[in-house]
Amino acid sequence: MLIVASDAHRAHHAREPFPDAGRLMDPPEVPERVDRILDAIASCGLGPPQPPRPFGSTAVTRVHSAAYLEFLEHAHARWRATTGRDESSEAVAYARAIRDQPFVRPEHVVTQLGWYSHDTDPILAGTYDAAIGAVDVTLTAWEAVADGRERVAYALARPPGHHAAADSFAGYCYLNNAAIATQAWTDRGARIAVVDVDYHHGNGTQQIFYDRDDVLFVSLHADPAFEYPFFLGFANEEGRGSGVGRNRNYPLPAGTEWNTYTSALEEALAAVRDFGPDAVVVSLGVDTALEDADTFRLVADDYPRLGAALAGLDRPTLVVQEGGYCLEVIGRNVVAVLGAFT
Repeated sequence: MLIVASDAHRAHHAREPFPDAGRLMDPPEVPERVDRILDAIASCGLGPPQPPRPFGSTAVTRVHSAAYLEFLEHAHARWRATTGRDESSEAVAYARAIRDQPFVRPEHVVTQLGWYSHDTDPILAGTYDAAIGAVDVTLTAWEAVADGRERVAYALARPPGHHAAADSFAGYCYLNNAAIATQAWTDRGARIAVVDVDYHHGNGTQQIFYDRDDVLFVSLHADPAFEYPFFLGFANEEGRGSGVGRNRNYPLPAGTEWNTYTSALEEALAAVRDFGPDAVVVSLGVDTALEDADTFRLVADDYPRLGAALAGLDRPTLVVQEGGYCLEVIGRNVVAVLGAFT
């Protein structure tokens, strides 16, 4: 299996606590996540990881708006110039527009932070470079599968991407790696199924493809009635226009264990088979683990089962890393899923 990784992600490392459900929380999306996964990959002989090649911005602009990309690239420098803060500062939104009011595109960086984000994630001096690095990792893995050189490839992408919408960032995600690869595949005429198994709904990926009939998006996740991202991920969201029927959400209750999870997984994968995709993109989040605080209750033995179910689709597959924040088990669970493909 081709595994692609790089050190570009280290340019992004948020450190300031942020509000989460009434408490201040230290950022769990840290560079050590990649280190733990790479250690586990080395231990089980899946590697060695290969470096990415640079792809430029063309594939990114097929998914994200030019205005958003310009903002993301220059936001931190403009923030420093405006506020006098130093390079280590974290630029965070604190004002947002009133809904349904006349609005002209904002020009002030503080205003744009509120306009282009949909939660309280920061932008750092290295965020844009790290996000572009994650895209290069993803597209390098994707290209090997799309060109027929690999049947399955794994992109160890960080920052993750599935909460990033066409023109906004949130949920530790700045550019939607899985969506960018999916779009690149459809640009070659392929029909793609995106299977998102992160604990949190892939609201950015859903938004990007919600009107499309050449992409099927299926997501198993915590019910947004009680869990982030709250506003999307309900079962009645089935697509719009030509995309009706191409969006399938499987919201699950708190504390879900394998017996409940596997029923939803079987239904989701049956929808994928009915769609008949040319290839599959897996948004792999392992924050469903018992050890990840306040999520599902999947245990170590469940991840090979999850991998086997995904591999059973028997399609060219790109696996893109999303969430998973318990450092003690993230590597173990990732390689358990990947191992099923080999």
